[in-house]
Amino acid sequence: MRIIIFGVGAVGGVIAASLALTGQEVLGIARGARVKAIRDKGLTLRNHDGSTTTPLPCVETAAEITPRPDDVILLTTKTQDTPRALDDLRAAGFADQAIFCVQNGVENERLALRVFPNVHGVNVMMPAEYMAADEAVCFGRTNFGVFDIGRFPQGSDPTDTALAEALTAARIKSFVDENVMQCKHGKLLVNLGNIVEAALGRGVAATEIKTALMQEAETVYRAAGIKWRDMGAGDPRRGTLLVVEPIDGVDRVGSSTSQSLARGAGSIETDYLNGEIALIARLAGTDAPINARAARLANRLAREKRAAGALTPEDMAAELGL
Repeated sequence: MRIIIFGVGAVGGVIAASLALTGQEVLGIARGARVKAIRDKGLTLRNHDGSTTTPLPCVETAAEITPRPDDVILLTTKTQDTPRALDDLRAAGFADQAIFCVQNGVENERLALRVFPNVHGVNVMMPAEYMAADEAVCFGRTNFGVFDIGRFPQGSDPTDTALAEALTAARIKSFVDENVMQCKHGKLLVNLGNIVEAALGRGVAATEIKTALMQEAETVYRAAGIKWRDMGAGDPRRGTLLVVEPIDGVDRVGSSTSQSLARGAGSIETDYLNGEIALIARLAGTDAPINARAARLANRLAREKRAAGALTPEDMAAELGL
């Protein structure tokens, strides 16, 4: 089994480095300075145990890869970049290989299934950041992360088991789950607060805003008949299999949304987080105004390239109509 990591960013970087360090055959797809740095220096995994550098074959496009039947492709891009990644893979000749959506939100699997028949979901809990072009940083202790893996829309197969075993051996504790999308819908609820941290800055509680976003989403789920599992504080794996702690000398930016704002990326995944709740509500004939406003706010901050901490809690509450 060759594992192709499409998007060697924060999460993709930790996965690629940790797998490569176990001797697993890994090939990365990255862009710009990232791919050049990895080719020149290798990829360094920085965690609570220190820093370890490993060589990692890396290309800029899937067109540089000759597809193999035993390839397993892990999509680790942001959702807004998924269509481009799928087009790249199709143009390169990939067809029946397993595609694993190792991404936040619940839209990636639907996008992939339009193009490829063998699609799997991965629910991701991994405190990872991309700080230097040749480095992946993980703040998880005991394990680097905890993943749930299964076929989309449901079920599982031997490829799920093989990937889960490879990841677990690389200190990413992974579980095969027949209903992985219930996990991902639960994780989506957690990720609704990403824009709160991004807008207000790391460490600002803003509990009332986060609670309003989540409660509205739960009401939407019930109206749409969507089942979910608690992937937040009620998940017993948090604090046991995965403990998130600071690393000396490393200033953590925060969630993937905060990282996008901090880098001035110009795009943000909130349309597929808070915006997903707005979509589900509209399809069910109702509305989710708080999450819809949060998605609009996030996109405005991204376009304006505003830094994390751009708003006060009072400003944000007013923006969301609270």
